[in-house]
Parts: sequence; structure tokens; C-alpha cells
Amino acid sequence: MESTLTKHERNLSAIIHASTFSKYFIPFGNFILPLILWTANKKEHGFVDYNGKQALNFQISMLLYSIVAGLITIPFFIGFWPDLFDWDLFGVHRLSDINNLNIHIDSDDFRFGRLFWPVGISGVFQVGLAIVNIVFTILATIRTNEGEYFKYPFTIKFIK
Repeated sequence: MESTLTKHERNLSAIIHASTFSKYFIPFGNFILPLILWTANKKEHGFVDYNGKQALNFQISMLLYSIVAGLITIPFFIGFWPDLFDWDLFGVHRLSDINNLNIHIDSDDFRFGRLFWPVGISGVFQVGLAIVNIVFTILATIRTNEGEYFKYPFTIKFIK
């Protein structure tokens, strides 16, 4: 089936996948440009239709996973809000002791301790999602340019 694909179809499909990197220059460019390219050419070329759906479904899935990772940390931030109004949080009450250079760091005094793990885990998850997005988008671009049908992992089929 690879021999029936034209160079135009392969290039257009690769451009659809590569256009998702436009999110670094255009807000929501990872949805807008592939959507425009896909809708303009989906009826003429089945290979382009398949790859447009794959690229958009993958980008929507990555956005959804990022939102969920961010939402998981919200309860930890809400629990932290009352501490923001405690003037002892940043040592404001000790301004009169500025000449006493009694510097003592204790792990019990680390007020952000309960935020460290959820925010850290969410941050690692976000970085992991970014790496997965970049790696698989590059793989999809290369493979579709070679005429292969590439299927993204971790993808929810929003567009069928």
C-alpha cells in the first residue's frame, strides 16, 4: 500500500505532524495549523485524513493529560492559602532582629514542604509529557514522510 501514496500525500501528512510544533510560536498552534491542513485535504487523500486525525487526537490527549496533572495539585495549593496571610511565613516579624546574624535552617521550618512532593511530581509529569510529545511528533513526521501509517501511543480518540 505504500507504493500507492504520492509524494504530495506523504509530505502533507508529515507537515501536519510537524505543524504541531507551532505551539511554541503561536498560541494553540498545535491545534490550529494541523486542523486547517487536515480539513483542507481530508476528502482528497485518505492518508492525510488518517494522519490529521492522529495528530489532532494526540495533541488533544496531551492537553488533557497536562490539565489533569495541573488539577491534581490544586488541593495542595488551596491548603497552602491560609499560610500566605500568616506574617510569620516570610520572617516579617523578625525584621527588628536584622543585626543578629543567627542563621538557622531546620527542615521543620521549611513551610513549603507539603507543596514540594505534589508540585514536584506534577512538574516531572509535565516535563515527561513534553518529552513524549516532542519525541513522538518527530517519529510521526519521519514515519509518515516514509509512507508508514503511524499510530501515537497514549492517545484518546476524540476524532474518529
